Amino acid sequence: MDRMFRVLAFWTGIFAVLFFAGNMAEMAFLFFAQTAALLALSYLKLSERVYIYIFGAYCTIFFVGFTFYTHFLLVPSFGH
Repeated sequence: MDRMFRVLAFWTGIFAVLFFAGNMAEMAFLFFAQTAALLALSYLKLSERVYIYIFGAYCTIFFVGFTFYTHFLLVPSFGH
């Protein structure tokens, strides 16, 4: 299970680099922070149950944050 957190860290790192290349610095720093946190968690050698709980909390925080952002902060462009 710790290897899957390294895989998640790899992909968040890839997204961070792509965001940085696209001049989206705030999003890049957010993803660099996620990469560091996931990589640090992967080396703690926790039990599979704890890794699943951490992943569930990670998904919950993401979905709540994403829903808040899209509902309250995002300004639609309507293609103009």
